[in-house]
This record gives sequence, C-alpha cells and structure tokens, in this order.
Amino acid sequence: MPDTEHPYRYLRYVALGDSQTEGLGDGDDATGLRGLADRLAEQLALHSPGLRYANLAVRGRLAGQVRAEQLARALALRPDLATVVAGVNDVLRPRFDADEVAGHLEAMFAALTGQGARVATLTFPDLARITPLARPLSPRVSALNDRIRAAAGRHGVVLVETGRHPVVTDARLWSADRLHASPLGHRRIAASLAHALGLPGSDDSWTHPLPPDPVAPPGVAAELRWAAAFLGPWLGRRLRGRSSGDFRTAKRPDLLPVEPATP
Repeated sequence: MPDTEHPYRYLRYVALGDSQTEGLGDGDDATGLRGLADRLAEQLALHSPGLRYANLAVRGRLAGQVRAEQLARALALRPDLATVVAGVNDVLRPRFDADEVAGHLEAMFAALTGQGARVATLTFPDLARITPLARPLSPRVSALNDRIRAAAGRHGVVLVETGRHPVVTDARLWSADRLHASPLGHRRIAASLAHALGLPGSDDSWTHPLPPDPVAPPGVAAELRWAAAFLGPWLGRRLRGRSSGDFRTAKRPDLLPVEPATP
C-alpha cells in the first residue's frame, strides 16, 4: 500500500495493457520503446526512492487477452500502483461487445484493488476526430467510455478523462499511423495520470492546447496515402487472423529499478 502520509509514494508499479502502454509511437523496436508507462514511472521515481516498475503490456492485445495473460502476473508482483489501459483493439474488431470488453476491464480493476493496489485508467478520445474514416466507430468508443466510468466508480479506480479535452485529438499528439500516440502524446498521457494521482508538481497543463499549427490539415490525398500505408496492412492482418503482437512478450516482465526523470 502507498505511504499513508505520502500517498504519492509507491514501491511497486505495474502497467497492464496493449500497444499504447508498451510504448508504440515513442521510440522503436531497434532503439527501444518508451511510452506513457515508462514516462509515468520516471515521474513516480522522483518522489518514490526505490520504486520498481514492470510493464506487462503487449501490442495488439484485446481486453480479454490482457486479463488472461497479464493479470495473474501483475497480482503476483503485488503492486501498490497499477495502470490498466485496454479496449481500443476491441473497438476496431468487427464483433464488438462493449459490455464484454468492460467486463474484462472491471475484473482487472476488482482483482487489483482487492489486493490493495491503487489503480488508474483512462477513457478514450473519439477516433473520428483523429481520422474521419473512423467515424463509424464513434458510438463504440462512447459506449466503452461510459462503461469504463461506471466500473472505475464501483472500484475506486482513478480515472483520467482524456476524451473530454480537445487537445488529445491534435494531430501532433499522434504518430503517423493515427493509432498510437507520438512522443509528445505519450508525454501528455503520462502527465494526465500523474495529475490524476496527485503527484507533486503535476497540474492540468496536459489539457492545454498546443500553439497554432501552421501546417494545413491533411486533404483527401493524404487520407488515401494513410489508408494505403496503415489501414490496408492492418486489415490484411485481420483477414489472415494475425496480430502485430504475435510471438511477442512483455518488454519488462519483472520489477526493476527506475531512474527518475529530470524535473
């Protein structure tokens, strides 16, 4: 459990999830991925000397797979802080059941909080505001967000409402594939979690808009190039029953020390 006098101090932080938590869009497989969980761990370490951190996330995982593959390991590590971020991969699948997805998330919330961990999660932005081709998915995102809010409330989970702030759909916060955050986006998500957890020095600046972008928004030609470069290969994997996470394991399965970020 966190220090009762200093509730922002933690000994063991464990991150569960999919590609966003693994860190796609922030670094690469050759040089190493950073991502929102790594960045949050660095902020935590500023106030938690001796913090150890594990990241169990694997790209491409559905919420049910996160529960089946990561929850038992997370419980065995006995975290006093855990983040659970999953569900977008489910939203993208042809067969989507918001109740089923939220049920997996709630089971993880219940198990982790039941063991004494403080748990944090977040809602998701409207994907149509990132790419117009995703407009049919908007009702799915809204339905899932509603259920995440309810489940978080039932289990005392710290909830970050990323989807309610216009800046989160600024193109500069997203990588070229429009599915994963850019380094700046990962930094903002980590800042949002730090703020929600009440870390000293954190504030709501993560919600502030970026300076005006002189670059014109993408037109039809850019949308077609994006579809060819990213959407087509993604659909091809789905049709073949493949996932970007096939044969991959967690990048940081054990609790390891963390170097604090520069304040």
